[in-house]
Amino acid sequence: MKVVIFAGGKGTRISEESHLRPKPMIEVGGKPILWHIMKIYESYGHSEFIICLGYKGYMIKEYFLNYYFHNADISVDLSSNQVEVHHNKSESLKVTLVDTGLETMTAGRLKRIEQYIDNEDFMLTYGDGVSDIDMNQQLEFHKKHGKVCTMTIVQPGSRFGMIELGEENNVKRFAEKPKDDGTWINGGFFILKPEVFRYLHDDADNIMWERQPLEDLSADGELMAFKHHKFWKCMDTLRDNQELNSLWKENPKWKNWS
Repeated sequence: MKVVIFAGGKGTRISEESHLRPKPMIEVGGKPILWHIMKIYESYGHSEFIICLGYKGYMIKEYFLNYYFHNADISVDLSSNQVEVHHNKSESLKVTLVDTGLETMTAGRLKRIEQYIDNEDFMLTYGDGVSDIDMNQQLEFHKKHGKVCTMTIVQPGSRFGMIELGEENNVKRFAEKPKDDGTWINGGFFILKPEVFRYLHDDADNIMWERQPLEDLSADGELMAFKHHKFWKCMDTLRDNQELNSLWKENPKWKNWS
């Protein structure tokens, strides 16, 4: 199944890094977070990707154009510029890189890659989030309900601790916000039928995928939620990037590949 990844946004909330490179190219453990996302999908047998480019998209193109040599031991004859590859560690992935516009909103980016879908069900996610989602269970759920869209929903822990007060406003204890407080959010990791393109109108370039298209799918009863209770992390800020790098060293819960 093909996987579409949104990778065109400017990442303004992590501008300390994104002014130099697109957000999906910001590194976790020495590799772009985009690579981590692709490895998650590859571990479940999904190895064909369509990347929606925008802001500094040429950097993502250059990364994949040079990927083969960057992951190989090589000898270079400087007099003739001949290259001999001794050992290559590249994955068997196929990547289609599509310029979907600098200012295009996410609904427009999705509409612009319709020609590459081949009228088949496909997966969709964002280029800044990782998870230990069970994609086999998700796909089984999607096939069983038969609706147009499956959206993964998660309960992220709050970065702000809760404070429990006593009767006289004395602080009794600090605690993290519980994940079972009833609040669910869009965690990305969608599975879509090709009928989804009927919900992307001619003005889609100016519309967020998370607004009108999902709202219309919901109104038509074509949007189903797949609950994910385990690890999920979005790299929205520099602090998130630092946390993901720490997790990579200690316990990268999303790493399900060898």
